[in-house]
Amino acid sequence: MNIDSDTDFRALRRQVGLIFQFPEAQLFAETVLEDVSFGPKNLGFDNIDSRVDRALTEVGLDPQAFLDRSPFALSGGEKRRVAIAGVLSMRPSILVMDEPTAGLDPAGALEISDLLKRLNEEGTTLVLVTHDMDLVARLSHRVIALDNGRIGLDGTPCEIFQDPEKLSRLNLGLPEAVRVAFALRKSGWPIPMDAITGESVINAVQMLLPK
Repeated sequence: MNIDSDTDFRALRRQVGLIFQFPEAQLFAETVLEDVSFGPKNLGFDNIDSRVDRALTEVGLDPQAFLDRSPFALSGGEKRRVAIAGVLSMRPSILVMDEPTAGLDPAGALEISDLLKRLNEEGTTLVLVTHDMDLVARLSHRVIALDNGRIGLDGTPCEIFQDPEKLSRLNLGLPEAVRVAFALRKSGWPIPMDAITGESVINAVQMLLPK
């Protein structure tokens, strides 16, 4: 996309949402309502209240229970959800996220992963910058791994996870499910190569068990 003027840049801002690592650090307003509504107000959108309600609902927060609360009194996971809702309230078609599961416990990371998966299934393009290979296995259709600023690997998750040595040289590991799948194959279990998530490995094992 060419950006030739302020008008073009403003249009781009409406299409792309950016969520930084630890986005809860970006919270600034006295209430959740003020924080989540800041973006759409700044861009001149209409129907602010409905946008805020929808965004909070999408991230699993009840608007009536959270709108008037201080974002700084929330738990870490709730703060992150509010920060994400602030971007979703602008309805971007592309969502760029830096380490979206960083600092979260396993349950919180799974909740964010589920949210991103649903957004993608509903049509939002996701661009994830992450070292979380379990998240990559679950959400990504294409993976680009950088090597000193150059492309070191480029392919589907299934393709790149078949080269653990190259991943290791890039300081990246294998998802837990892929490590389990490798171990099972080594023990004689014919686990399909495209079984790269916990769910898919479990399903593959169940298919091989006697009925």
